[in-house]
Amino acid sequence: MFALVDCNSFYASCEQIFRPDLRHRPVVVLSNNDGCIVARNAAAKALNIPDLQAYFMLKPLLEQHRVAVFSSNYALYADISQRVVDTLSRFSSELEVYSIDESFLSLKQIGIPLPDYGQQIKHTVWRDVRMPVCVGIGPSKTLAKLANHIAKKSQRLHGVCMLDQPAQWHAVFKKLPVSKVWGVGHRLAKRLAMFDIHTVYDLQAANAKHIRKHFSVNLARTIAELNGEACLSLENQPSPKQQIYSTRSFGQRVYTLEGLLQAVSLYATRAAGKLRQQHSLVKTITAFVQTSRFDTEPYRNSATVVLPYASNDTRHIIAASQQAVRSIFRPGHAYAKAGVGLIELIDEQPSQLNFFQQYQTERSRQLMQTLDQLNRQQAQVFFASSGIDPDWQMQRQFKSPAYTTKLDELPLIHTR
Repeated sequence: MFALVDCNSFYASCEQIFRPDLRHRPVVVLSNNDGCIVARNAAAKALNIPDLQAYFMLKPLLEQHRVAVFSSNYALYADISQRVVDTLSRFSSELEVYSIDESFLSLKQIGIPLPDYGQQIKHTVWRDVRMPVCVGIGPSKTLAKLANHIAKKSQRLHGVCMLDQPAQWHAVFKKLPVSKVWGVGHRLAKRLAMFDIHTVYDLQAANAKHIRKHFSVNLARTIAELNGEACLSLENQPSPKQQIYSTRSFGQRVYTLEGLLQAVSLYATRAAGKLRQQHSLVKTITAFVQTSRFDTEPYRNSATVVLPYASNDTRHIIAASQQAVRSIFRPGHAYAKAGVGLIELIDEQPSQLNFFQQYQTERSRQLMQTLDQLNRQQAQVFFASSGIDPDWQMQRQFKSPAYTTKLDELPLIHTR
């Protein structure tokens, strides 16, 4: 059996952990540069505040209902996510971190009924982290995911749902649109509708051979999973990414080449760090710049640079990214966004070399290792090419403190 533990309104719930005065108030979290709403808690959803809408358009409505507004605080969210995972690891030795707010657990040889075990998980995560979660349990990962969705929608289930007998849930499956099935997006749901498959039940009862012929083997496996046959196993180690991108919109428009070079230097540094985390090297790098699409003469361009040898040295990646930006910079534009992409990755594992082939040196590897260790401990080492205090950085006027990762931002308690 599998369990999927999903945090409820994760970003908004993170903001409420150290602000208990907001526990019953509507809360929204904004995207980078405070652009649009990307997360809402249940109280905000009850006010019909839409998702993915521009903040400035909804500001009067948010003020009218005294909605608490926060900028994205990814350092806080990443740390809370790790605390949730640490708590869940007490309940199963086999755990897959599926996303920042979702984890699959393998449930084997549990000595108590699984719904009770799910309630234990739910209450422990709330007690130790103050994070509300729902738990879905099923004989396959797809059913566990579907059970979690049902647990979130039904107050009668108190946050835990088990679909161990799929045949007994036909009445519910007939009411759920097929787009609620894991891996079936709206575009695929439209195609399935052409085959008269509209609900979860329709897909569960579909002919797997017919689906495999007209769609894919993955969708055929989904049908087996909906019928209780586990086709997907836990992935204890996430697969390395095939590409790594680091892009951001600027807090203020950038008009100069120097400003763009600083930005891509910072983005290249972040991408290189992620590259080393997954023990990969990059051979080809791309960088792009763009103005707002609403400008009278919008401009967007990108360039690609091939490194002389595969590397994960930040210095080389910065140099290649800046080389690309220099080739596409055009004066006179108000740039709104830039980005760096590492698009041809290979494994860092030792490979057979020859006398004429260039390769990354051991000294370079050790330097980057030292850099990463310093930043993990103090987060104070950076490349000067990124600028000391650039004015193009993101706007985050509603950012909460980094309560769990910076000593000088710890919450204070005043006593008399």
